[in-house]
Parts: sequence; structure tokens; C-alpha cells
Amino acid sequence: MAPPWGGARRVRSVGAVVMAGSEEEARYSRQLYVLGDGARRLPEAAVLVSGLRGTGAQVATALVLAGTGRVVLHDCDTACTADRAHQFLLGESDLGQNRAEASQRALAELNPHVVVETHNGELSEAFLASFRDSLRPCAMGSPGMAALTDRPRTVVVLTESPLEEQIRIGNFCHAQGICFIVADTKGLAGQVFCDFGEHFVVDDPAEEDPVSAAVQHISQGNPGVVTCMGTKDFRDGDLVTFSGVQGMTELNSHKPVPVRVLDTSRLEISDTSSFSPYRCGGLVSRVQQPKDCSHEPLCQALEEPKIKVANPEDEPRSRSLHAAFQALHAFRRERGRLPRPRAAADAERVLELARSLGAQQGPLDEEVVRAFASVSAGDLCPVAAVVGALAAQEVLKAITRKFQPLNQWLYFDALECLALPGAAELTETDCAPRGSRYDGQIAVFGANFQEKLGRQKYLVVGAGAIGCELLKNFAMMGLAAGPDGELIITDMDTVALSNLHRQLLYRSADISEPKSVVAAAAVQRMNPDVRVTPHQNQVGPATEMLYRDNFFRHLDGVASALDTIEARTYLERRCLRCHTPLLDSGTEGTQGNVLPMVPSLTKPLKPASTPRNGTFPLCTLRYFPRTIQHTLQWARDEFEGLFQLPAEQVNQFMEDPDFLKQQRPRKVLEQVWDSLRKRPRDWQDCVHWARQRWESCYHDTIIQLLQNYPPEHETSPGVPFWTGDRTCPHPLTFSPDNDTHLDYVLAAAHLFAQVHRVSPCRDRAAIQAILHGVVLPPFVPQEGLQIPLTEELAEEAQVPTDHRQLTQITQDLVQWRLDLVGNEEAQAPLMEPIHFEKDNNVHIDFITAASNLRAENYSISPADRLTSKRIAGQIVPAIITTTAAVAGLACLEVYKLVWGCQDLSCYRNSNISLSACLLLRLQPLPAPTYWFLPHGAGQPGYGVPVLAATPWQYGGREWSCWDRLEMQGVGADGQAVTVQEVLDWLQRTYGWTVTMLLCGDNVLYDSKADAETRAQQQAQRLSENFRDARKLQQQDLELLYICEGQDAEAEDTSPPLLCSLP
Repeated sequence: MAPPWGGARRVRSVGAVVMAGSEEEARYSRQLYVLGDGARRLPEAAVLVSGLRGTGAQVATALVLAGTGRVVLHDCDTACTADRAHQFLLGESDLGQNRAEASQRALAELNPHVVVETHNGELSEAFLASFRDSLRPCAMGSPGMAALTDRPRTVVVLTESPLEEQIRIGNFCHAQGICFIVADTKGLAGQVFCDFGEHFVVDDPAEEDPVSAAVQHISQGNPGVVTCMGTKDFRDGDLVTFSGVQGMTELNSHKPVPVRVLDTSRLEISDTSSFSPYRCGGLVSRVQQPKDCSHEPLCQALEEPKIKVANPEDEPRSRSLHAAFQALHAFRRERGRLPRPRAAADAERVLELARSLGAQQGPLDEEVVRAFASVSAGDLCPVAAVVGALAAQEVLKAITRKFQPLNQWLYFDALECLALPGAAELTETDCAPRGSRYDGQIAVFGANFQEKLGRQKYLVVGAGAIGCELLKNFAMMGLAAGPDGELIITDMDTVALSNLHRQLLYRSADISEPKSVVAAAAVQRMNPDVRVTPHQNQVGPATEMLYRDNFFRHLDGVASALDTIEARTYLERRCLRCHTPLLDSGTEGTQGNVLPMVPSLTKPLKPASTPRNGTFPLCTLRYFPRTIQHTLQWARDEFEGLFQLPAEQVNQFMEDPDFLKQQRPRKVLEQVWDSLRKRPRDWQDCVHWARQRWESCYHDTIIQLLQNYPPEHETSPGVPFWTGDRTCPHPLTFSPDNDTHLDYVLAAAHLFAQVHRVSPCRDRAAIQAILHGVVLPPFVPQEGLQIPLTEELAEEAQVPTDHRQLTQITQDLVQWRLDLVGNEEAQAPLMEPIHFEKDNNVHIDFITAASNLRAENYSISPADRLTSKRIAGQIVPAIITTTAAVAGLACLEVYKLVWGCQDLSCYRNSNISLSACLLLRLQPLPAPTYWFLPHGAGQPGYGVPVLAATPWQYGGREWSCWDRLEMQGVGADGQAVTVQEVLDWLQRTYGWTVTMLLCGDNVLYDSKADAETRAQQQAQRLSENFRDARKLQQQDLELLYICEGQDAEAEDTSPPLLCSLP
């Protein structure tokens, strides 16, 4: 297994946040990897959310799912029909009731650990003061950390307030030390404003793990020079600490010291001349420095706005929206309402009001203001999702002091939707209210578009975090809610406790239920008109008979909510082949992206991130680990080698009478023999086995290594062996009273018992009593034992086969099998293979203890349980705010696809970083085209695909990456055509002489083969050529070809041939 990490990185500890193995850890672990130690402040915080329409509902939902201690909802209005296009917490029975009270009932179900209250009165200063004072100062701390005595954080969020109320409350909050946020959406635009006071300290501004590098040498001098494995992430003036250094141990307990970067591998530090000589090992790590932020109150920030933009060229647009929102408030004061949808006179009046503001704040983009005003009465769930998620992340920053807060304004818009062909011609009548739940959407896109949304056929692949948010948005939008609509959800997974902090469609009662079934039921509750069908299948090569090409071709679109690059890539290939629009979404921590793939328009997708190659050399893992990543990978390998592979081999041996007749590697036979020989009779035997394994791994193996290479060993005269990236280990001495030692034995014995179907015991005292009575014989290291130091030497160091021993092993296995099952077939597996599960507490207990003991051997700083779980389980950090924002951005692209837009300039690739308050939306790249000259070998460039932007002058044809050749694969006799008939068709139709024809990995024809082979290939029918049985049953085969004179590497730039089989 290749882990997803690489290099020497110090890992951030988050173990102080929750109790190991607790429900809190299981529920919040993915979020803890994002928020770090700051998450411990969440249960002590209180947030007031005022305005419970779409944006407020998104903010409140994110905070409840994240585990905020107390959330107070405020709204004086009652729920109406139109709310149900964007307020997903409301049901039909809630209409006419107070929005806050109706929302409270739904939010309280999301997280039993959060107190959700309502307030229906005025937001007076007296109420705000009592809200602030309701939280008493408390001391929060954890071992090794200074206790915090600051007041638990209170935050006020306004989402539907008039400007006057925003200023009044903003002034009070600024004066009283209450963090204050405004989040507002109008039509296709939104704004977020933050005021965290004049002195807000950010404890941990960065998202990534602290920068670290493995130490190779440290000089004795003034200044000292540290040689390490890479300095590119260090900067002059950074403060660093050291850990795990051998020899110059004074640095391990030294206070942080500043560095100066000398070159790509050397750092200069303070005086080390009086320190002990450096021997080996160690890690140098940059210390995160707190940052102080200063915010102005809203009244001042309105006049002198600090606006966050992804690109400097976006600033004029954001400043125009800043003026437009203020003008809209003025219009509402003047008219008592918002501008009517598509009412030109109203839009012009907003523009007039904005001009007076714009003159003070720079040039005004009048088209932006006019477009904004024309649809400002609209309410769109996707826009509310994006802005609400941005605001919720700022709330989490205020509480946790994790990440730099917004300074101070951010504007978002999707006004490019108004450039859709025909959208400009929409009238007031087209967009007038109908008394429908979709009136807010009709105000932007018109009533006819709403009907078209209802007729859509969409597939959502994955019902996890992004999938839940997509489905929620689709339900609000009315996608597939019409007579001919269909929404298919497929996910083969079941609901787990760790899903509940970010997957809003699931509740505790749904744990272990199929995700797709539960999600479909939730969609129906949100919008009973949506025609939703759940599937429990993976979309991949194994299910191509279920999801055929015709299935994809009849879809209007596919939304990918998958969490692996491989699955996303497969789905992209299927949609490319079938000309099906695809929306690909992904997140990692606070980063996210959305990539639309539009047939004939956009360049096919390349996932934004690729798996990191973190494979470690075996010799590093076995003998020379330097980082906790190395020891965790070693522990994962131990888990598989102890509790999975041996059981699988034994079961195969027991179930297959011919097992020993087959040519099995000696190692496999020895593994089966050893597993059967060590079968435990009871729990005490399991404890004895675990104790022996501890001794072998952490004492005996190290003694043997030091026997071969003592601490003073030299590679050559004057060159120490244990230096640089080799850290000299030391053996451990077992103690039943050492918690880590006991943790290892308890977890290992439990897993060993499970493998052998023995009832385990979790009584630590009883296990300690057993261990106190265990006496192991002293270990005597072997003389002359070869330990390979490199991969090459390991491959060469093959132990010669002892045929006498192998014969004895085989005889023992035959006899044992006879004793166990006689001449009968095994009725049930003898052993239970255990596959590592990252959310299984015992599995993580073993990995953590095994890794940390190994780390202790090599003086590597240990990792806490949560960090070990993240690295060993390859867990992608996740948080509800990012998934909600990404899903909202994806659904904005759905509007364009449903409209049938063929204008590339209307589509957007989106990238977000909520930690840095960045939102970058760019036009996708166009589909690449190339030229292939089908005629005339004498022409320049004959047979050579060429990327081109303009037609070539030599009679060539321009091809897009979306183009396909299509051929009926049925001959005159009603059977599949032969390979020769395909070659003839290409020659006849396009004049191409094909030299090689392929289908996937199958070579159907190769002109360079001998005459007999070519004749056989040409005579074969297409249905006779495939080793993969799935291809035989496909309706369309995708064939690739190379033509005469064409580069053999160029088959991917020729349009594929789709051949329809009978």
C-alpha cells in the first residue's frame, strides 16, 4: 500500500481536543484535522444567527454540524411558500410559522451536542449584552498546553438585516468585543463582512502542517549550521525547534531559535559551539507565530472598504457591487420593497443611487450594477450555499482562532448567468411571482426555465459530503421535479458516525443504513415532487453492464461527488465517450474546486489534485526510519502482515485441497505453517503472543541490528555508519505499567483473538496481571546474520531453500488439515482476516501504539492518536463549510447546462480556499482541436496530428477531442463485423490505411505481425477478440487506430471509432 504522504513533515498534534476513541473523535475527526487545537473552543462558544432564510439556514446548519456549543436563531417573520426554494430546513407543515422556531426543530436533530435556541424579539443592546454575558470565562487546557483564560467567543451573524440595523449592531459589537459578521445574498450576488475587533489574535494562521525537515548534520560553531533535507519552505527569520537530535541533545529542549537560509540544504542558527557534538537524527520544525488582526467597525468600513479579491483586476467589479448593495438598501428604504425582477425602471433607479456612492469609491461598472439590480429580488439556493458557507467559515475562525479572518469585505457574483443566450430577453412577465415555491428562482431565470429544470435526468455519483449538499440544492432548485424528470443517486457505502459532522442528510438513527436510500428519502422530504431513485452500486468497470453507454447518453448531466482520483477519472472517461455533461467537484480541508465538462466546448477534465507518491523504500521502513510517517507505514504493514494476510492464506489452504500441489512460494507455506502452529487456545495465549511480538519488534530486532552495526560502526575509516539519514536506534525494555506498552499488547492480543475466533477481554488490570507473570528467555543475537542495507541487496539476499525443512513443513500441513477437517471440505473459514478500517478504534489503537513504540526506538517524536489515524488511514481533512460552498458553485454551472448554453464564456472553473478567503472563477479552457490529413502521403504533414487553432490549407479535417467516428458493427449476415471489414470501412470512408487497430489493451490488428497472424486478426469478428468479458457485452466498442505514416504515440489524438455491435 502506498501512503499519501511523503518527505519529512512534522505533523500537527490534535490529540488534546477530544478523548481518544470517544464518540466526539469519531464524529468530528475529519473536521479536527482542519481546525486543529482550536476546535476545543467550539463547545464553549455561542453564535447568534439573525435571519433564517436561505443564507441564514446555511450558516446555522454548518455551525450545528460543526459542534458549536450554542446557536441562537433570530427571525421575526413567518415561513412562506417561496422560502422553500432556498430554505431547506422548512417543511410543508412549517408554512405560516415563525422561521426561527421552525428551523430550530430541524437543526436540533442534526447534532445532539449543540444547544439550539430561538429569539423572536428585537435585537436590542440589552439582549446582545445578555447574550455576550451568558458565557462565563472559563479555563480550557490540556496536558502540555497553557490554560486559556479568555472569555469564550461570542459571534453575531446578520443575514437579512437592513443597513441601519447592521450599523447599529455592528457598532455595539465592536465596542463590546463581540465578533460581528454580515452575510447577505440578493439574486446572483452576495457579500460577506467581518469585524473581529481592533486586536484579534490568530493562533494558527496556516492550513498546512508546520514546515519540517530531517536533519543530516549540525556543526559546532558560532553560528551553528544545520544541514537538512531541503530548506525551500523556510524563510529568513523563521523560528524553529529541534526534536530527536542525537549527540547535540541540548537543541531538543532549547527554546525556538531564528534561522537564516544559506542555500537549498543549509540553515544558520545560533551559537552551538558549547553543545555536544552532533551524532545523527533529528527534525527541525518551523514554529507557527500568532498574528494580530485589526478590523474597523462597519460604519467606517462602508466608507473605506478593504475588499478581498483573488485577482487585482477583480477589484473594480467588487467595488461596484459594494456600491450596488448600498444602493439596494437605499432603494428599499425609498420604495419599501426590492426592485421588481427585470423591471428596467427599478434597475435604473438603483443605478442612480449607486452613482452617488460610486463617485466616492472609484469608477462604477454600470452594467454590473444594472444586472445585479434586475435580479436582486431573486433567491437562489446555490448562491445562499456559497455565501452562507463563506460566512460560517469566518464564524469558525472567530471561535477557533484558526486561519486568518477576512479583511474585511468579500463579494461574490454569478452574473455571467444573465449572459446566457436568450436570458437578456426575459421580461417582467416571464419572471413575475406565480405563488410557487420556486418564485425566487423564477425571478432570475423565468417560468419556462423552471419547467425545463423539472424535466432533467441527472445522475449523482456519491452521497457523501458533497453529494448531500448537491442533493439538497437539487431538491430546492426543483431539478427532476417535473413529470419527465429523474434524479438517480448511487453510492455503495453506508452511513457512519464520522459522516454526521458534514453530511447533513443523515442522522444518528441512519448509521449503518445505505447512504443512497437515506439520502433519497431526505430529498423527498425536502421536495416531494423530485423523482429520485437510489442505487447502491459503484460506477466503475465492474458495473458497465448496468450503466451502459445508452444509460449515460440519455442523461442530461452527471454530478461527481467522489473522493478518489481514480473514480473521478473513470467517470470523466465515460462522460467524454458518451458526450454527457459532467460536473466534477472535490475538496480537501478548506480547499475545493468545481470543474464543468461540457460536450464540444470544454477541455476534458484533469482532476485538480493527483495522489502524492509517498512510497518509502523497504529498507528505510525496516531499519532506518526518520519520520513518524515511516513508523506509521511500518505499523500499517505490520497490521496487514499479522492480521490479514496469514488468515487469508490459511483459509485458502483449508478450502483448497490442491493448495499444496500448486507451486507456492516458500514464504507462503511458512506463513501458513506458522499460523497454524501458533493457534491460541484461549485469551491468555493471545496475550502471551502479543507480549512475544512486542519483544521481537522493539527489543530483539534492534539488538540484532546493533549487533551488526554498533553505534560506533564506521562505513569506512573516519566515516560513521550512523549519521545523516540513519538514526541509531536503541532497544526498549517492556514494562506492564507503561501505558503505551500495555496499549500495544491489549490491541494486538484483541486482534489476534479476533483472527482466531477467541473471545477477547478488555480488562487492563487482568492483562497487566498476566503480563507480570510472563518471563521470556533472553535474546541472543545471531552472529553473521546479513542485514541488507539497500533494495538491491535485499533482492540479492535470498535465503537458500532448505528442502528438508520444506518437506517437514509440507508434511505438518497435510497432517494438520487432516486433523481439522479430515477428508471433507472446510465448512467455514478457520480464521477471520481483518482488513484495516480507519474508523475502528482497536485498529487505530494498534497502529498508534505500534508506530509510537517504533518511533521511540529511533528517537522520533511520537504522534497522537488522531494524527496517527489521519496519516495511516489516508484520511482527507473535511469540513461542512467547504463542501457546501463547492456544491453551491457546482449548481450554478447546472443552471447553464440546463439552459443549454453553448457559449464557453458563460461557464466557470471554480477554486476556493476558505482559509485564505479566496474564490477564483475562471473560464474553462476550450476543447483542443487537431488536424489529421487523411489523403495524399506526399502532402506536408501527412498522417501527423497537429494541434491547431485555424484550418490548415492542405485539405485536412479539423477534429475536436469530443469528435467520434461511428460505424455500424453489424455485417450483412447480422453478425459482428470482422476486423478486415473495419479496416475496409476506414479506407473507404476516410481514405486511411490503418496499420494498427486497438480496443483498450487488446490489439485487434498489427500490420507488422507476420502474414499468418495478420490473416487470423483480419478474419476475426469483433466479438471474438476480447479477454475482458465485459467488453463482449457492450453495445458500442471504442476502437483506436494508427494510420500509415502516423506516429505510434499519436493514437490518442485521432478521433476514436465507436462501433455498434448487434
